Amino acid sequence: MAVSTIPIQGQLLVQAGLVTEKQVMEAFELQKSEGKRLGSMLTKLGHIKEEDLAGFYSKQYKVPMIDIGKYQIDTALLKKVPFEKAKKHVMIPITMEGEALRLVIADPSNNPAIEDVKFITRMKVAVHVATETSIMRAIEQNYPKTDQQKLVPDGIRSGAKTTLDMSEINKLLGKVNQNITVVDQKEEKISLSDANTAPIIQLVNGILMNAINDRASDIHIEPWEKELRVRYRIDGVLKQAFPPFPDTIKNPLISRIKIMSRLDISEKRIPQDGRIKLKYEGGEVDFRVSTLPLQFGEKVVMRLLDKSNLNLDLTILGFDETQLNDFIEAIEKPFGMVLVTGPTGSGKTTTLYSGLSHLNKPGVNIMTAEDPVEYNLAGINQVQVKPEIGLTFANALRAFLRQDPDIILVGEIRDQETAEIGVKAALTGHLVLSTLHTNDAPSTVTRLLNIGIEPFLVSSSVVLIVAQRLARRICTKCKIEDKTVTPTRLLKAGVPKEEIADFKCFIGSGCPECGDTGYKGRLALHEVMPMRGELKEVILSGGTSEAIKREAIKMGMLTLRQSGLKKVQLGLTTVEEVFRNTIGDY
Repeated sequence: MAVSTIPIQGQLLVQAGLVTEKQVMEAFELQKSEGKRLGSMLTKLGHIKEEDLAGFYSKQYKVPMIDIGKYQIDTALLKKVPFEKAKKHVMIPITMEGEALRLVIADPSNNPAIEDVKFITRMKVAVHVATETSIMRAIEQNYPKTDQQKLVPDGIRSGAKTTLDMSEINKLLGKVNQNITVVDQKEEKISLSDANTAPIIQLVNGILMNAINDRASDIHIEPWEKELRVRYRIDGVLKQAFPPFPDTIKNPLISRIKIMSRLDISEKRIPQDGRIKLKYEGGEVDFRVSTLPLQFGEKVVMRLLDKSNLNLDLTILGFDETQLNDFIEAIEKPFGMVLVTGPTGSGKTTTLYSGLSHLNKPGVNIMTAEDPVEYNLAGINQVQVKPEIGLTFANALRAFLRQDPDIILVGEIRDQETAEIGVKAALTGHLVLSTLHTNDAPSTVTRLLNIGIEPFLVSSSVVLIVAQRLARRICTKCKIEDKTVTPTRLLKAGVPKEEIADFKCFIGSGCPECGDTGYKGRLALHEVMPMRGELKEVILSGGTSEAIKREAIKMGMLTLRQSGLKKVQLGLTTVEEVFRNTIGDY
């Protein structure tokens, strides 16, 4: 038998005198059917001891060999490497080694697995080797049971198959068996056989339903060279929903989504936007669909708009009592401008819709210009702007003024023209609600000035500015006191030195209820700045955003950071979430 027919790793083992050529070829044939690493097959056949194989790997690839049983595994690190990946590649993260993640793997020649860990963790990786049995024991003992019972078809989980059949899809949908209807979907006469086959239809439905059940706000479907990844954004953080799918289903799966959202399935060169309306036993959900051509295919992102979970009660938005009173007082004024600011996904739309719901009475005419219209609100006239045909925010706002409005909502002030018309409307007897993208409430004033609005118009038209962020809420089922937060950390966060001794922090330890993340749901952090007295004078005098902020704090405004720390004290969120979502005040 020619040596060249033996896999390279097998040749090295033969040269080391650990196995024979015949044993390597026997393991190689078994590897073809089981799809596992060559070394694993050799130990399974009894041709080499696990300890000897690990010692060979340690010497050959110059990585330390360790006894994993002697290490205290940092369970927080397990969240960085999904259970399915750990089990498939026989690897587990155990501790940090400086700035690197210490990864123990049975076969350190498995470069794709190691590179995958680097990719998903965005960390350096320090590779160690241990026996397969010891690693699998550590995986089973330390990974949460909920991770080990993830809803994934067996064929996809093993990575051994490249096609799906109905039995596998039924396994995927077994716990989310719902009657799903795509509302207003036109019959499509398409010769694309794969996209309309039952397994692909069921798989897409399963991805959508799992996202709903997992409380996801977005679904990311990402094509890579040899696989397709699906991630959910849950409580503001992206998480891998399933192990990678084989790339053979990439095109039919994405085509199925494009059919459902009524997009052109033949156009793969330019971005497209669409919408899916899905009815199921628990309610109705809209999916806002966006496609984008990438190097290895089209990426699809879907934003979930769950109508059944839309609660527009002002009292549950997260305002403290003073903030809520200031907000209600502002939106109940007969005229003026109320602005809500924050990054995309910070809950601005929910805050504005809640304000409109509070004001929605038979005696008022409410008109909105949105891009897009996210929720249909009964009794409110909503317009979807379409810049491609000239229906911009500014043009819609200009038309509203001829429609006898009482209250106007403009989805976003993006330019001087929209800002000027909005200010004019606010000064001529209309209440105007809108949003901007700024870091905090004081810098919103600076933004308006930079757009081209005169200081005297800003001070006389704007009655209140709200800045907000969404922070993850501590899971109530596993909340415990966090005694690891140091006084230095609290001082850096902005806690007054004299309050640090009595400042209690909490954290979620992780449980099945929250998927072992320690968080479940989100809450809003608010910065509410009413435009009163001395604050108007600072604006009229051309004060900087820092000067405006100092005056607002003097008048009693809670900053975003202070609002966050207040919620930390109440046991609602963590110090880390406050740092992640806010910046220091000075």
